Amino acid sequence: MLEHKKSNPLIALLGAAALLMSAPAMAVAAAAPTSAAAPAAAPEATAPAAEATDETSAAAGHAPSADVDFVSMFMGATVVVKLVMGLLIVLSVISWVLLIMKLMDFSSLNRVTTNFLEAYRGARSIADINRIAVSDEFAGNPLADMAAVATEEIQLSKQAGLSISGEHRDAVLHRAEASVAAVQTGLAKRLSGGLSFLASTGSTSPFIGLFGTVYGIMNSFIGIAQSHTTNLAVVAPGIAEALMATGLGLIAAIPAVVMYNIFNTSITNYGTRSEQFVSELMNSLSRQLDKGA
Repeated sequence: MLEHKKSNPLIALLGAAALLMSAPAMAVAAAAPTSAAAPAAAPEATAPAAEATDETSAAAGHAPSADVDFVSMFMGATVVVKLVMGLLIVLSVISWVLLIMKLMDFSSLNRVTTNFLEAYRGARSIADINRIAVSDEFAGNPLADMAAVATEEIQLSKQAGLSISGEHRDAVLHRAEASVAAVQTGLAKRLSGGLSFLASTGSTSPFIGLFGTVYGIMNSFIGIAQSHTTNLAVVAPGIAEALMATGLGLIAAIPAVVMYNIFNTSITNYGTRSEQFVSELMNSLSRQLDKGA
């Protein structure tokens, strides 16, 4: 009996030691399910955050997109900004079409004019000048038209029985000069065609683009107020679309201004050339009349 009582404290000590040794293992086993549950809970927490971001972007008027380029910004813009950008693109295209047409026109005009002047300076009479001026080779050339109307006026006066080398000489030359001036007026109108469009495009396109920018930024701020967020990812697309309108305005305006200056200089140079030819033509006609042509 005494031996049994003595053994009970020993058994109790061994049991306590076993419990202490097994406690860390039980703690690790209990923590493992909790750690495994954490990653599963993370997507559940991320999904509402993503949905909230999408809802915020939608409230600002822009769908979330990973790719941002010209086409996506244009398609994502508001109707007013789209109309502004579309108008600026059309103005830019028309300006470049005018550039090509004007370059071809001036190139052909200068080439034919040079050929006509070479032929004209080889003429020896008013009849020769008229024959060269009305030839098919120089049809439509302004200088050839000037020579044609001037010589035709002299020939009509001669056919009317006027003394073109005598008392009616000055009157005949005056009428010939008036006919040349009428052709010059038409020449100025012909050469300046399209310049008013280029001038209007160059002066108004920046302001049209600025209007699109102001409207787009205003719309972006309205979206910020409605979404109650200032997240840059939400605000940036709308501001980028708005600024693109200003960029298109400059793209349309700068080439138009450059083209206008180039063509204005070309018109001035050709006008000087025509004025010199008129003086040369009238001197030649006067000389021919003095010779009794």
